[in-house]
Amino acid sequence: MQTTDNWQRKAALFLTSQMISIFGTSVVAYAVIWYITLETSSASLMTILIVCTFLPQVLISLIAGVWADRYNRKKLIIISDLFTAIVTLVLAICFISGSKSFTLIFVAAALRSLGAGIQTPAVSAILPQIVPMEKLTKVNGINNALISATTLLSPAVGGIMLSTMGFSYTLLIDVFTAIIAVVIFTFIKVKKHACSEEVDSIFKELKKGLLYTKNHPLLSKLLFFYILFFFLVAPAAFLTPLMVARSFGPEVWRLTLNEMFWSGGAVLGGVVISFWGGFKNKLSTMALSTAAFGITIALMGVAKDFWLYLVIILLSGIFMPIFSTAETVLIQENVEENMMGRVFSIVQIIITAAMPLGMLVFGPLGDMIPIEYLLIGTGICMALLTPSILRVRHIVEKI
Repeated sequence: MQTTDNWQRKAALFLTSQMISIFGTSVVAYAVIWYITLETSSASLMTILIVCTFLPQVLISLIAGVWADRYNRKKLIIISDLFTAIVTLVLAICFISGSKSFTLIFVAAALRSLGAGIQTPAVSAILPQIVPMEKLTKVNGINNALISATTLLSPAVGGIMLSTMGFSYTLLIDVFTAIIAVVIFTFIKVKKHACSEEVDSIFKELKKGLLYTKNHPLLSKLLFFYILFFFLVAPAAFLTPLMVARSFGPEVWRLTLNEMFWSGGAVLGGVVISFWGGFKNKLSTMALSTAAFGITIALMGVAKDFWLYLVIILLSGIFMPIFSTAETVLIQENVEENMMGRVFSIVQIIITAAMPLGMLVFGPLGDMIPIEYLLIGTGICMALLTPSILRVRHIVEKI
């Protein structure tokens, strides 16, 4: 892997630009979710939003992975960030001018999803070009802590702006933050990453990436686990705002605290993993996080008091950055550099496909039965996945 001489400065600039970009994206994401929640309180409409948010990523991700391995990853990140900002600006202008509809929101969500689908594998693959291999866990942990900190602030900012300035002007935050992030990122010089000497068509390179993943002793098993894990995480990820509104009250401050306590836990988890580093075998760290995450999700469905629920969601948030840091570093350490973009795109596809599929099942159920029951059931099932990940720990030790 190529690294730069002054990698600390470049890593700091990169993390700063990503933190600013993600902050604006998070504010808009929360604003959209809350707008639909407060206007309709419909799990079915929320399901449509989630499908529009994730399905386009699935369609573009495999090609985006090839692009991330073939082209300049820095330019891909900048172009996709600006594209997302333009889409958001157009949506804001439509709402400000009076052209308001849920259809416009869903179309914008789908287009923003395309931008995210191009950006995500490039972001994940570019970090080893900046950071030495032995520092990846620490930097990924710091990255997760910073991202969690921005998502801790973004619900509060989104809630305040939604209450005071309205939905239309809240959208503009993502436009300004994208411009700032791009300007910062332009100051980072990234060495060219290793590419295959033979340049085939996109579909041939795509086939190579799929075969590489299928034949890799670790990835083939890891991705099957991801399908189950992210399918089960869907209710906790997307239906808790509806549950809070229905069971505890529809006030914006409750929805804000719901997201802030989750993000606060994630900040703590990011700090913990950046200093601790996890177990030597990253799969053991993922197994611990999976069990704890499942248990706390089930407890969310049991809590009858809003403040007790917030404490539980805080604890649950701690384990997600521990899990995501471990799985990201696991891939960065065990995948060839000229395949990394395609592998991360396949991981992204698994995540972005499994969660909407989960919502297609759990979303309609959320209009038929209490969401608390869904959290209890999926939490228990998730905890039961832990033995499956422990059984493949020996593969990492052999690679």
